[in-house]
Amino acid sequence: MQAPKGYSRTQIALHWAAFLLIVQQFVLHEGIAEAWDVIEEGGVPAFDPVVAAHVFGGMAVLAFALWRLVLRRTRGVPELPAGEPALARMAAHLGHYALYALMILMPLSGAVAWFGGVEAAGEAHEAMKPLMLILVAVHVFAALWHQFWLKDNLLVRMKRPAD
Repeated sequence: MQAPKGYSRTQIALHWAAFLLIVQQFVLHEGIAEAWDVIEEGGVPAFDPVVAAHVFGGMAVLAFALWRLVLRRTRGVPELPAGEPALARMAAHLGHYALYALMILMPLSGAVAWFGGVEAAGEAHEAMKPLMLILVAVHVFAALWHQFWLKDNLLVRMKRPAD
């Protein structure tokens, strides 16, 4: 399969929607953490729309990640910039797949903890949180590095479709 010149409208929309949902997950974390504490103490938390938004947001992140992986497999993704060193190429691929892994594993572990009451899943979910923050920060830094330091226009690929 020949690599496309750019990302499709759907790929771009899913990228930014997943980003906004991940930000929302961090913002709404406190509400679900408090509800989880109630559950651990043997109580039943009252309905809270913030908790529901966190749960449904996580499921949306999972769905979007899976959809993006299907598009990645069926449509492909643009080539990395010409002249990209082999180590940078490898880091880009590893970073992207690590983000996908977290966008799948975090919602799954959260769902197992929340709906199944499995404390180990909740601990795993919590342990992945700093990894997600670090990977998102590195991803943003790398995109900005390409755009403003290397000036290879990489960021434009996630702003508008090329084909």
